[in-house]
Amino acid sequence: MARKLAVIGAGLMGSGIAQVSAQAGWDVVLRDVTDEALTRGTDGIKASYDKFVSKGKLAADDAEAALGRITTSTDMDAVADADIVVEAVFEKLEVKHEIFRTLDKIVREDAVLASNTSAIPITKIAAVTERPERVVGAHFFSPVPMMQLCELVRGYKTSDETLARTREFAESVGKTCIVVNRDVAGFVTTRLISALVVEAAKLYESGVATAEDIDIACKLGFGHAMGPLATADLTGVDILLHATSNIYTESQDEKFAPPELMRRMVDAGDIGRKSGQGFYKH
Repeated sequence: MARKLAVIGAGLMGSGIAQVSAQAGWDVVLRDVTDEALTRGTDGIKASYDKFVSKGKLAADDAEAALGRITTSTDMDAVADADIVVEAVFEKLEVKHEIFRTLDKIVREDAVLASNTSAIPITKIAAVTERPERVVGAHFFSPVPMMQLCELVRGYKTSDETLARTREFAESVGKTCIVVNRDVAGFVTTRLISALVVEAAKLYESGVATAEDIDIACKLGFGHAMGPLATADLTGVDILLHATSNIYTESQDEKFAPPELMRRMVDAGDIGRKSGQGFYKH
């Protein structure tokens, strides 16, 4: 199997995908628009490798070798010879369209074009390319080095070969895959967590219970590792507002309509751990 991966976007998700792929032996080119973003991404990867080394989960030599397999670039042409490209940028269709139009012009004809989107239909992303059969969803979970799941999504025209190659890649970097056979907005996982977060936020907003008690109910009652409101803070209330809004717009299903509280929190900048305040103070 060919082993050249390109990752578009050096944020938390993109750098995480680059990290696990390099560790698994892939040559990775990480592309972002600024050198600052690339430096932040590679610093994060190095810090994560160092943590694994200090805990005895990764040999220092292996960490060094993995880092050596990652190159960075602000030039889109640097990804031209990749076997698989994973786009991991902001959840805005226009931004993704711009990237996939460019990729369509520069990457090899047999390359797989994957999107790490958590909510936008793959068919919509693929529609701007001349090769919709080679476009697929590869939705990883944050933090990528710790989370085992990868959600593979068939667009309306995704070929069996594209899906199989993407599964082979995801499994080669240690992930377990589920397949979404119908390209519904939000797929399987984002629909489930969005429905839960929206209901939890409504219960909190209307004073039915505290954020802590709602999360305890899900942890102790349902065996969840983390409650929905703590998950919203970790993921980013803004990210989940985007996701739920996308699913609601696409499906017109009221259960995905984000409550006023989430909109006001985002307006106020209370978006979770990254801002120091969300449903909890951090």
